[in-house]
Amino acid sequence: MPGDSPLKNTSRGGWKSAIFIIFVEVAERFAYYGVAGNLMMYLTRVLGQPTATAAKNVNIWQGVSAVFPVVGGFLADSYVGRFRTILLASTIYLIGLVMLTVAVSAVPPPARGTVFFIALYILAVGEGGHKPCVQTFAADQFDEGLPEEKVAKSSFFNWWYVGIVCGATAAVLVVIYVEDYVGWKFGFGMLVVAVAAALVVFLIGSGSYRRQAPVGSPFTRVVQVAVAAVRKRRLAEGEGRGIFVEEDGGTLHPSARTSQFSKSNNPFVSSKLDLCEGFYNEGWAWTNEVH
Repeated sequence: MPGDSPLKNTSRGGWKSAIFIIFVEVAERFAYYGVAGNLMMYLTRVLGQPTATAAKNVNIWQGVSAVFPVVGGFLADSYVGRFRTILLASTIYLIGLVMLTVAVSAVPPPARGTVFFIALYILAVGEGGHKPCVQTFAADQFDEGLPEEKVAKSSFFNWWYVGIVCGATAAVLVVIYVEDYVGWKFGFGMLVVAVAAALVVFLIGSGSYRRQAPVGSPFTRVVQVAVAAVRKRRLAEGEGRGIFVEEDGGTLHPSARTSQFSKSNNPFVSSKLDLCEGFYNEGWAWTNEVH
């Protein structure tokens, strides 16, 4: 995949690269807790929602924010690469924060709630790209094959969590105070500035990063088995040439079928349908032809 080189070298990576990525994580945590920490107050005081409704909406938003990293991690590992995913996620996150600021400052009450919730879920999408990629991309900057970088990597994770705590604490102490006593637009505006600055810092360091090419995701194989099971759900007993089992080294060997859980064998059976459609090299028939 162009844009994410699999090569590593000593002229890139290390602390000089990781420090830029720490800024991204600190800003994201600052922004997330700046929104989440006072969200109930905004929904009840400004939008006038009952406490139960506001709590439900907060829980749904947090749940969606927790699910999207699965999608973001899959895309980063399989297709896009971590660098591009972080860049895209930061941009989406920034758009969501700008929309939040506009919603609380310039959108009239009838449409304010709609714009506000759209912005919240745009933030959830951005969160989905950040969570699975930022810390992993930072870890990519340290080569454990080099003793000095292995030690530096251990130290890095300590400072990483210090940064997370600092970002979250600053959000609780500063942003929430500003939102409550100065104005919501100023509080959310601070978050826009923080994430925009972090995005600029991240881009400044782009020339020094070690970038791993996408290597695929384990979720792909899970989906492949499910697709193969659906395709072969009506496979007749005895049809096909046998079940193929992958051993260490990636070699496939035929194995005898068993009567127990016979339907669960179907995804692994090589059938005439596979030969006709040429699915062996694609993986979606979940078997390879063995001669």
